Amino acid sequence: MTLIRPFRALRPAPGRAAEVLAPPYDVLSSAEARERAKGKPWSFLHVSKPEIDLDPGIDPYSAPVYAKAAENFARMIREGVLVRDAQPGYYVYCLTHEGRAQTGLVAAASLADYRSNRIRKHELTTPAKEDDRVRQIEAVNAQTGPVMIAYPDAPAVDAILRTASAGKPEIDVTAEDGVRHQLWTIGDPAAIAGLTAAVDALPAIYIADGHHRSAAASRVEAARGGRPESTRSFLAVLFPHREMTILDYNRVLRDLGRHTPATLLAALRERFTAARENAPVRPRSAGEFGMFLDGSWYRLTLPAERIPADPIGRLPVTLLTRNVLEPLFAIADQRTDKRIDFVGGGRGLGELERRVRPGEMAAAFALFPTTMDDLMAVADAGAIMPPKSTWFEPKLADGIASHVLD
Repeated sequence: MTLIRPFRALRPAPGRAAEVLAPPYDVLSSAEARERAKGKPWSFLHVSKPEIDLDPGIDPYSAPVYAKAAENFARMIREGVLVRDAQPGYYVYCLTHEGRAQTGLVAAASLADYRSNRIRKHELTTPAKEDDRVRQIEAVNAQTGPVMIAYPDAPAVDAILRTASAGKPEIDVTAEDGVRHQLWTIGDPAAIAGLTAAVDALPAIYIADGHHRSAAASRVEAARGGRPESTRSFLAVLFPHREMTILDYNRVLRDLGRHTPATLLAALRERFTAARENAPVRPRSAGEFGMFLDGSWYRLTLPAERIPADPIGRLPVTLLTRNVLEPLFAIADQRTDKRIDFVGGGRGLGELERRVRPGEMAAAFALFPTTMDDLMAVADAGAIMPPKSTWFEPKLADGIASHVLD
């Protein structure tokens, strides 16, 4: 099997995309999804967050929730809100936010290449989250949440996508968050063959966001013995790595442990240059951090000789962990330690102040964003990035295209 293949997408009927498209399942809480879907009977949140149609006290991972997803999905198909393309094809998906566009290819990606690490990973998954996605796929018999993938420089792929997206899009929706979602179909056999060959010529492609979705697809394939053939691939959107945007993924601490603000600053100055600033501090490099502590912002700068050259060691999150979180707070596992929480860069530095000022949190640290080059270097080395290292914006919409397993 080639690295990607065309497929028959299940997608919104003409004129229905604005009613259907929804944020990814994992960026909204159940309460937020319930509010977002009010008065929107065809929002894809009824499939991706089906607990919103059940009692608010229900366990979102219980059997009735997955049954409700299947019921809602079938209803959208039955009522003609979602329709299946008659012929396999590829799709061009363009996301535009704040004047910046990224244009990618919607395709079915090979699970054999995922297992052989030609589709490279950089993140650990948790069994509970995998189980949830497996049950969702099995319930609706489709992969409804696309995996975001980066591909290295590929002029031939870029050229075909530019040509295919030159005309009027079949979907053109601007969501509530200001992100514009556009979709074009590629049905020409020559263009399909050209894309398949051009992507297959790449040495590797890289999962950016969606490790649990791809892992779940692999488990479903194994459980079904690779039958039907559609189970041997997973729904993906491939973007040029240079067009992708990773935002900062910041940290907040619930308490200062054994420290006071004064002793913490003293301890930090043994490792960093610490300068008080009059405004929120946005780091300018991997070795620089903003800290909000005791009502003030500080710029923490790590000396160059303390920054390793290896792909993991030079990451901003690793530098913060090794120089602050582990030695000063004894936080060894950020996945399980309840003293630390995470704030995606899309919420802005003001969110860090908001979390600290009322006393909810004791301190906040702003990080420089991980770069795509560093992400790819980690994946090429077969290494795993620390938890919560990347926050991609803008997010792909759920419901724009689903991969049916038939």
